[in-house]
Amino acid sequence: MSNDPFQARRRPISELEKSDLRPPYALDVDRVLHSRAYTRYIDKTQVFYLLKNSHITHRVLHVQLVSRIARTIGGPLGLDLDLIEAMSLGHDLGHPPFGHDGERFLSELCLKSGLGQFSHAVMSVRVLERLEKGGQGLNLTLGTLDGILCHDGESDYASLSPMGEGTFEELDRRLAIRSQNPQALINPMTREGCVTRLADSISYVGRDLEDAIEIGLIQRSELPADISEVLGSTNGHIVYRLVEDLLKNARDEPRKVAFSPEVGRALMDLKNFNRANIYYNPLVKSETPKIRQLYEFLFETMTAEFAQEPKLDSARLFLDKLDPTYQETCSPEEKARDFIAGMTDEFFLHVAQGLLLPRWNLDSFK
Repeated sequence: MSNDPFQARRRPISELEKSDLRPPYALDVDRVLHSRAYTRYIDKTQVFYLLKNSHITHRVLHVQLVSRIARTIGGPLGLDLDLIEAMSLGHDLGHPPFGHDGERFLSELCLKSGLGQFSHAVMSVRVLERLEKGGQGLNLTLGTLDGILCHDGESDYASLSPMGEGTFEELDRRLAIRSQNPQALINPMTREGCVTRLADSISYVGRDLEDAIEIGLIQRSELPADISEVLGSTNGHIVYRLVEDLLKNARDEPRKVAFSPEVGRALMDLKNFNRANIYYNPLVKSETPKIRQLYEFLFETMTAEFAQEPKLDSARLFLDKLDPTYQETCSPEEKARDFIAGMTDEFFLHVAQGLLLPRWNLDSFK
């Protein structure tokens, strides 16, 4: 169990929190689950977008899988399962519509606007600290926020060691680094964070393979034999093998969470196979140029909206749910970024359609 009391600290401590009977990380879990951003997971892309198939993974399932896998690893290692769950469920709250393509488009627009690059990990922390609860934030613990910032399941780590004791000043420094360079390599402060980060990879690498097979993008027989011989060829076998290997090695290395060399190489090969055959497959990118154009249009339009008293209902409702301090201190570009990043895929298209398509005038001019 994570026994560093500093990781359970919050920025301000309210009297209500002091009297709460729940352990600090269990309180974090509840706050994440009841957040507005968590509700929006239901229609956020994981990998495949604009597909009418109820059996492919959306982000709400992904974070649940991360939580389940990370807890399965953390239990035998004696880690704090509430901390693991809070990190897992909250780690993708800042993901914009249409997955990593949307993140890339929004990052380009933010960079051009002088905001720096967009990082969904940084945005997840911003959502939890600045946008939720009417702009007051949820006041989560240091350990939870750090694990969310450092989750980075897309990286190709096969071994992680916790950084150790940290502070909110260090968290703010990490946020600044990640804002300038989303690919910056930063280890979590806790072992729970290391487990969650590797569980992120475990949760999606086999599941994305199954989704690609489900929609007919690839065949299971295309998976190279050197990968399937080590990891298996189904998501169930892949998850089991990776968890089993991680647990075995983590027990042998108390300060480290790592795969064995053989399994680590196979995992890297599987990620590379997925990149070549799934994530960058042109067959699933036919509508991507249109999504890019809509991002450009919406960012420009919403920046103009927020530069004045908004006329659009959606923009006005967004601001109405935030405190005056947010409205006074954030630039129009920051508001546009926050607004777009919080959209679901469907709402993104709904707003764009409402702005671009002409409407019937049902009233006479008499």
